[in-house]
Amino acid sequence: MKRPDFMALALAEAEAAAARGEVPVGAVVARGTRIVSRAGNRTRELNDPTAHAEMLAIREASQKLSAERLTDLDLYVTLEPCAMCAAAISFARIRRLYFGASDEKGGAVVNGVRFFASPTCHHVPEVYPGIAESSAAGILKTFFQARRDL
Repeated sequence: MKRPDFMALALAEAEAAAARGEVPVGAVVARGTRIVSRAGNRTRELNDPTAHAEMLAIREASQKLSAERLTDLDLYVTLEPCAMCAAAISFARIRRLYFGASDEKGGAVVNGVRFFASPTCHHVPEVYPGIAESSAAGILKTFFQARRDL
């Protein structure tokens, strides 16, 4: 079976989030060639500051699999996770994290607090930054430029 382009699916979730007026971030949780869950940001829609794409996708995967630990799953997300999401990734024991654009302001993986490098971090996933980086950054730039032009 051909492996789906999980980052392309995460980018589609980001585009859908933008269409809803949310900050365009999308995430996909996968096991092998199978999508377990996918989500886009919904913080405004749900009035929930924790409703980041990563959090929603991890929650859905955990519920579907009836498991709090997702040790054989991979997460694809369009933007470098923040500290909250990095903590959730660690607690869920996600195997691999693939992300698109770096986030110098709010990221916590290769920027900011570098959560996975903390001595109190429970689990460190394999991290692969810069996947479809220009596409992910482009969606964000277009979204915020449109907001500034209003």
